Amino acid sequence: MPTSLLEIVDLGDGEIVLQRADEDGGSDGEPLVTIRFSEESRMYILDQSLEVAKAMIQAGIQAAAMVAEQAEIEVETEPTQSAPRVIH
Repeated sequence: MPTSLLEIVDLGDGEIVLQRADEDGGSDGEPLVTIRFSEESRMYILDQSLEVAKAMIQAGIQAAAMVAEQAEIEVETEPTQSAPRVIH
């Protein structure tokens, strides 16, 4: 995925989105991530929904980076020749 500037936008209805900052969120305008807080959860987090969403997005990015790094390590450590198959 090409590098682009991202922004977190609070839509004001309990929904927060992560989208590309350029061209109104990208070519199709669809957010990359959508976080929707229910009325009940908004009561618990009070006015901190944006901060909670930022923490959730950061944790998701970190998890995705770890998964990508692990996949890269697995590709590098795969043997070039596989063991012969035994059919029974």
